[in-house]
Amino acid sequence: MSAESTGLTWQKSSYSGNEGGACVEVAIDTAVIHIRDSKDVVRPSFSVHTDGWAAFVAFAAAG
Repeated sequence: MSAESTGLTWQKSSYSGNEGGACVEVAIDTAVIHIRDSKDVVRPSFSVHTDGWAAFVAFAAAG
């Protein structure tokens, strides 16, 4: 399935600039967070349950 046919709304972090660096994009679906490489959007994304994403974000924020 192509990125265009998923119907997902992809977002980059507000910390991401427009320099074309290494960024990821996320799309929120009902109980799943989809993650993809912003430089290669035609490659398949991967998905995690919202609980797993919340744990990851909490870990990253804790530094």
